[in-house]
Amino acid sequence: MSAQSSPGAEQVGSAELVAALCLATDLGMGFPFEHGLHSTLIAIRLAERLGVGSATASQTYYACLLSHAGCTADAHVTAEVFGDSLTTHLHPVIRGSGREVFSGLIRALPAPESPAPVRAFQVARGLPRMARAQRPHLTASCEVAGMLAGEVGLSPSVTGLLAYLTERWDGRGPLHRAKGEEIPLAMRIVHVAVDCAFQRQLVGADDAARLVRERAGHAFDPEVAACMADGAEEILALDERASAWEETLASEPGPRLMLIGEELDRALAAMGNFADLLSPYLAGHSAGVAELAAAAAQRCRIDAADTRRLRRAALVHDLGRVAIGAEIWQKPGSLNADEWEKVRLHPYHTERVLSRSSFLAALTPVAGAHHERLDGSGYHRGATGGELTLLARLLAAADAYHAMTEPRPHRAPIPQQQTTEELAREAGAGRLDADAVTAVLEAAGQRAPRLERPAGLTEREAEVVGLLARGLQTKQVARALGISAKTADRHIQNAYRKIDVSTRAAATLFAMEHGLVAWGELPMARPANRS
Repeated sequence: MSAQSSPGAEQVGSAELVAALCLATDLGMGFPFEHGLHSTLIAIRLAERLGVGSATASQTYYACLLSHAGCTADAHVTAEVFGDSLTTHLHPVIRGSGREVFSGLIRALPAPESPAPVRAFQVARGLPRMARAQRPHLTASCEVAGMLAGEVGLSPSVTGLLAYLTERWDGRGPLHRAKGEEIPLAMRIVHVAVDCAFQRQLVGADDAARLVRERAGHAFDPEVAACMADGAEEILALDERASAWEETLASEPGPRLMLIGEELDRALAAMGNFADLLSPYLAGHSAGVAELAAAAAQRCRIDAADTRRLRRAALVHDLGRVAIGAEIWQKPGSLNADEWEKVRLHPYHTERVLSRSSFLAALTPVAGAHHERLDGSGYHRGATGGELTLLARLLAAADAYHAMTEPRPHRAPIPQQQTTEELAREAGAGRLDADAVTAVLEAAGQRAPRLERPAGLTEREAEVVGLLARGLQTKQVARALGISAKTADRHIQNAYRKIDVSTRAAATLFAMEHGLVAWGELPMARPANRS
């Protein structure tokens, strides 16, 4: 990654992608949306007030954006012990005294609505598991955050900082890696900013300033804590009515860092990996879907730019999974109505994360539609065929195929032959695009079965309707298919009768709704020249 690039090279500001990943960590932590951006604004204001140099300011900025990037590491293990209660019970006291931290962990162990005897049993059972899991989990969180920082293109000066995420000024951090000034200054600033942002949300700016004074010399560097407390009114002033996105990007210390060319794809792959860490059953899912979808796109003769867009959308299509607790993705039995409703919303959460960035927003129509179906039975929008582009249809087919070949808590991987048959049934029922299914199966090395076309159309009639939808007249359809005009007209009339339409517009709508539009390099009628 560099601050400069050659003219014409595709480039995006690093802050734009890292800030989007920060939004995803808000979902993963159960924080309010843009909480991480607020923490970063507080951190950079504090760094400016301390008068640090540009290098330390940049390290502070990126380390704060990524301070919870390890939240999906071992999430399935944490969920078994705590459920989703850590944010409620532990995070308010995580920088407090040892007694406060221990009390927070105890409160996080049992379900709060349980009777006293049940709570006591849950605590007794959970304490040994908590003790065994704490250090490995925190170590994994730091390691994952550092690795993701490297994958999104940040320098070793930032990635190395994240090893100190859980340390304290007094040396009593759970990993005991450093104390005092052994902790890099940028991370000492992040520690104060992250805690103050959380306390401000819970108890207000005044009490947040009081707490940071109390924790000076214990959890926090006394000088950094004093600077925060003295300037709290200004540093903690945030407009809750407006998005913090633009201000956060504008606050990036110079020189502005850029991701160029292949660095962009590595960063997107890292974002997909972040989501897939949520469960061992999901490992490699996003990258696998991206590879399969891109290979299918090539078989559909889609141009290089759209193939790249599809691959990138596939890499980040499941970011919204992190908004749903790992315990749901790990559940071995059937989901109840509430759990299923949460699962149905994960594409919506993907859209929320991607939509803030102008670069990522272009991927949203494809990434957010990976569970939509042509007949409107998909989620989260219930979109129908006319609303779904070929790229979205390819991603839906690739995601469905890849998911079936992976293990899940409630089933083993589905054998390839059975997967092929299941996708063919989905296409035959008008839920998945038949051409997309064929391309995906062939890209996966499977022999695509003959797929049933909707309304009893023959393969040739389906081709004809697809060409009509692209604006071709009868003679042009005949030339495209190498048949006579009379034969083409017979196919058209047969198709119109079967789908119960009498106009090209209605046939076009039917074609879009049922995945019959001819894509790729097939001919398209062009309007006559106008003088």
